[in-house]
Amino acid sequence: MTISDTNVFLSGLSSSARTSLLSHASVGDLPLHTRLYSETAKPRYAYFLLSGLASVVMTMPNGESAEVCVVGREGVVGTSHLLGHALLSTHCTMQLGGSGLRIPFADLQQAFDHSSEVRSRILEFVQEQGAVVAQVAGCNRLHSAEQRLIRWLLMAQDLTGSEKLEFTQEYLSQMIAAQRTTVTLIAGGLQQRGLISYSRGVIHILDRPGLEAATCVCYPVVKTLFSGLYRQDGAVAGASDGASSREIPMSA
Repeated sequence: MTISDTNVFLSGLSSSARTSLLSHASVGDLPLHTRLYSETAKPRYAYFLLSGLASVVMTMPNGESAEVCVVGREGVVGTSHLLGHALLSTHCTMQLGGSGLRIPFADLQQAFDHSSEVRSRILEFVQEQGAVVAQVAGCNRLHSAEQRLIRWLLMAQDLTGSEKLEFTQEYLSQMIAAQRTTVTLIAGGLQQRGLISYSRGVIHILDRPGLEAATCVCYPVVKTLFSGLYRQDGAVAGASDGASSREIPMSA
């Protein structure tokens, strides 16, 4: 398994910084609903996703919960815990099963504290996440349910690199702050227009240009944020130093 063009964060590092991080990492499957970290506790591990999608969830005192952000192959799960000692009231689980590189959190913390390159890239990712969260909050307030669902599907495809997305109607309704019946009606309409196929929780994106034409102005904003990650100073670090893909052995 190679990391090149798979996890964008790792691919954007210089070869020396990447090799140092990967010397502490192991790779394996992350099935649906795998808990990556829990509330009010430092995580034992951080994760560089190679496929799939992780959901960061806030749980209210009355037991209700809502997703606040997602992490895919563009970043690192657990970065907020690097910034200070606050115990966060969120947990993170895999919302779309995949695979990832697992690194002891203490090793990532050491790299963050002592490597200016790793620290800069992590802070860039955290800033991008914050900007996306703000944009999506405005989108949920101002735009139609159909536009929000299309924006979410396009974002999910960008973060996973997959045309096949397995999401329940309940999950999609939470993502766009709408009723399940609304999601059913919208998905049916998109399917009739030939933009997607949707059956038993599996969505296939059939016409991406058509979806992009039908979504709101928020999607181009978040797409630009994603595509601009780790490209400061004119180039991706890993692309400028002649680094090649590194083979990562599977481990238990």
